[in-house]
Amino acid sequence: MPRLLVAGKLHPSGVALLKDYESRGVEVDYVEEVSEASYEHLISEADALVIRTQPLSAATIAKAKKLKVVSRHGVGYDSVDLQALNARGIGLTIVGDVNSVSVAEHAMTQMLAAAKRTLLADRSVRQIGEWGWRNGLEQQEISRKNLLILGYGRIGRHLARMASGFEMQVKAFDPYLEKAGWPEGAVTPVSLEEGLGWADFISVHTPRGDRPILGAKEFSLMKPGVIIANTARGGVVCERALAEALTSGHVGAAGVDVFDEEPPTKRIPLFSHPNVVLSPHIAGLTAECGERMAIASINNAMDFLSGTVDPTLVVNRECLEPTKQQVLG
Repeated sequence: MPRLLVAGKLHPSGVALLKDYESRGVEVDYVEEVSEASYEHLISEADALVIRTQPLSAATIAKAKKLKVVSRHGVGYDSVDLQALNARGIGLTIVGDVNSVSVAEHAMTQMLAAAKRTLLADRSVRQIGEWGWRNGLEQQEISRKNLLILGYGRIGRHLARMASGFEMQVKAFDPYLEKAGWPEGAVTPVSLEEGLGWADFISVHTPRGDRPILGAKEFSLMKPGVIIANTARGGVVCERALAEALTSGHVGAAGVDVFDEEPPTKRIPLFSHPNVVLSPHIAGLTAECGERMAIASINNAMDFLSGTVDPTLVVNRECLEPTKQQVLG
């Protein structure tokens, strides 16, 4: 029977599932700490690895003599050296559509909190003498405003549905979907340049590329006072350009859940802006989503070994070769 290494603390339902697999003969190593050093000494014996947000470097992969699959406890894999996995023929799986609602809710929360200046409002009550802040009328409504969604996948579509409850006018930029086939519905595609000049709110849901999708040039095209929500990945929005746009007032407020360095080891320019709502990369970490991700990531690892994995959940499908493992009973 295979050996499963789990790196990172799981929801209790995931722990229960590990015990179920153990009862069927699977050997399980479970390390709760989220760091590469905490699990690398165990990887040489692992047939499958479930990993959370910690790195998986080429150096660690080189020690994984038996490894056949890495199962991400999430949908992103920026911290995994995919090239090193491909070189060894090791599969990489993701959990699919288990966190899209959670992330969309967080983006909606960011837009509301930024527009309503929630942090400033809270401070004005807690600090004696600041009650008069309310008379500055800094708060804004989001109803009937223009929302541009960058990346119109599952998360973007959930956000569009939520925004419709506020009667927001929604457009989306997603060149991949324009080529592959635009989803049915009221949301229409728009070019990035046109969308940036049209939007009152911008929510970012694109993967990380070679350069930020929003940098200094893109900020210059936006309406003064625009509100930005970023629940995508660090590096998708240029932190320095965003901070400069906030300082100038060109960007009115922002919600930021993801950072170039996680966790930040030093103060970054965004920390000094009172109109920024920050969170520690938790958009997809609700209790409900944590349970779904734990169960899905474990099952993906074991299904890969047994040859029954859903191929749409395999990032490097060229590694989907018939396995020598027996189907678990």
